[in-house]
Amino acid sequence: MRPIELTPLFASLQSLTGIGPRLILLMRKCVNLPAGITEPRVLDLLWHLPTGVVDRRAEPAIAEAVPGSIATLKVRVLKHKPPPRGNNRAPYKVQVEDDTGKLDLVFFHAERKFIERQLPVGEERYVSGRVERYSDKLQMSHPDYIVPPEARGDLPMLEPVYPLTAGLSGKIVQKATRQALERLRPVPEWQEATWIKARAWPDFSDALQRLHKPTDGADVSAGGAPWQRLAYDELLAGQIALALVRQNFKSRPGRIVKGDGSLRAKLADALPFALTNAQREAMREIEADMGAPRRMLRLLQGDVGSGKTVVALLAMAIAVEAGGQAALMAPTEVLARQHLETIGPLADKAGLRVGLLTGREKGRGRKDILDRLASGDIDIIIGTHALFQADVVFRDLAFAVIDEQHRFGVHQRLQLQSKGNGSGTDVLVMTATPIPRTLVMTHYGDLDVSRLTEKPPGRKPIVTKKIPTGKMEKLVERLRTQLADGAQVYWVCPLIESSEVSELAAAEERHAHLVQLFGKENVGLLHGGMQDKAKDAAMEAFSSGQLKILVATTVIEVGVNVPNANIMVIEHAERFGLAQLHQLRGRVGRGTRESYCMLLYKAPLGETAKARLEMMEETEDGFLIAEKDLELRGGGEVLGARQSGAPGFRVAEVPGFEALLTAARDDARLLLAADPMLASPRGQALRTLLYIFECDEAVRLFRAA
Repeated sequence: MRPIELTPLFASLQSLTGIGPRLILLMRKCVNLPAGITEPRVLDLLWHLPTGVVDRRAEPAIAEAVPGSIATLKVRVLKHKPPPRGNNRAPYKVQVEDDTGKLDLVFFHAERKFIERQLPVGEERYVSGRVERYSDKLQMSHPDYIVPPEARGDLPMLEPVYPLTAGLSGKIVQKATRQALERLRPVPEWQEATWIKARAWPDFSDALQRLHKPTDGADVSAGGAPWQRLAYDELLAGQIALALVRQNFKSRPGRIVKGDGSLRAKLADALPFALTNAQREAMREIEADMGAPRRMLRLLQGDVGSGKTVVALLAMAIAVEAGGQAALMAPTEVLARQHLETIGPLADKAGLRVGLLTGREKGRGRKDILDRLASGDIDIIIGTHALFQADVVFRDLAFAVIDEQHRFGVHQRLQLQSKGNGSGTDVLVMTATPIPRTLVMTHYGDLDVSRLTEKPPGRKPIVTKKIPTGKMEKLVERLRTQLADGAQVYWVCPLIESSEVSELAAAEERHAHLVQLFGKENVGLLHGGMQDKAKDAAMEAFSSGQLKILVATTVIEVGVNVPNANIMVIEHAERFGLAQLHQLRGRVGRGTRESYCMLLYKAPLGETAKARLEMMEETEDGFLIAEKDLELRGGGEVLGARQSGAPGFRVAEVPGFEALLTAARDDARLLLAADPMLASPRGQALRTLLYIFECDEAVRLFRAA
């Protein structure tokens, strides 16, 4: 149960005065909501942090006010000067004064009665806004605040500036946030007193108060004490949650899975190359995990073309040698079928029985696969999300491989593990997107990690060049020469079809253009909106060499393997992230031909886009590229958190992130080693922290599994 003191924070935002149905729609657009939450809550508004402040502390006399600056003035109202009757364009002016001079308050399209109520002649008022000079007079257009002397305390001298959306004003957000702050109740301190004192950090509630009601400009800086405190809170909550998950998983009884090596020997004989040292080391780690009496949960990171699939196949063979079954789950049908094409021939030579299960299998064909799986007649099943479904029953699932882990949620991993027969399923998760060390800690802290840093022998370097779209004709001529020599080309576009609001070249338009240049029989099209049979036909025609050019969207980003394809053209390359560009480039360079990656961009390039494309020209090292991608884009976007539901940060992307993260990881490990059930006074306080950052769902899910 959530601690009672947090209940007000999880109430709907509509429980605040003034937030009705219209404003809640705008708030929903404006406030960043966590995955699975559709209705903004009080807590979500508190995490909607300011990006800066408007400083209203300057209180000069009128004669000393500096034009162009924001000032707060104490004035007397002298007279109202409405616009001439019938002239709606002329402004409504109110002349005010103090002992040093006069100033006009200027209002356009104003409601006369409202202004008369706000500024009664002869009364004193505080007005705050930008002072300007018009001709030889000082004026203030549409003051931000007009308050009587008795309400002087309501004037925010340091006013936070919030990210907004059309129709939502800063005043509305500020008013709602002040109400939200009143919902804060005292909570126990979960940080070590010495740690807090050494950094001069405020307590949790005070940190939120200072961010939303700053008394100093530094309060709203991401490097300031309030923000740093909350960032560390979020990182610590994440590290404790991951450590609890890991602890819970490891504490459950597993099974010892040991093979006799017979199938692996046959697979090694069938491979056209020897394993790299990195592959051998990864296999040693996986074999040791599988042979231990606890459950295995390991991440296999490999750069493009480093041979992850071969490692996965050898690991699955251990499970089959031990009398069990194995599953390999991919995020897309294209990738699942590609795995089948890669694994199938090798498995046949070793005598392994392989099946495929995707959403496309229906009726009798699907029933046949399910019957064979339940009876143990299939050793290895390759599939998509279809493997999660309730009617998929294994005779004995001993080992599961999850490819492109960041596209699946934790609960999906658990669903596949639960297909084991009660003694637990060993899990290997793979990603072809090299992940920076800090992100492994934040998003994969519950997994052991193996890295493949070498490419199999024979892999040639890929010549990478950035080319402005103005030189496309020259590129087309180069392609003609290459195609005449037997080359094949991927041409990647970022969208499926034209859009009035977008200048991006659509795949369908580019396909039509290239058909005119190279002939219909030579150019194919592949995108996510096509029927399955059409996708298969296009991929098959390209794989067999019948098509010379395949125009595609990023559906080919991972897993597609056509060794003869040696040229990758990426249109509007400036719109892609570094990791995605690297993935796409990895589709070529798989055969014996010299390979090329052409990055077509629309000039002029922004600084970030230029840095990305230059990095692509400089290196093929996916781990270096991943670190650069993190530097340029931030953690949430690198992992596709915005799209995939992977954890993004609400507060923690701050200066000094890596140092805070390392400290949080060490703190979490030491804490749970001494207090694994969070039963101590600090442990109890940390349970409150887990609820605040909504890690409670992940912990509950893993404990229930």
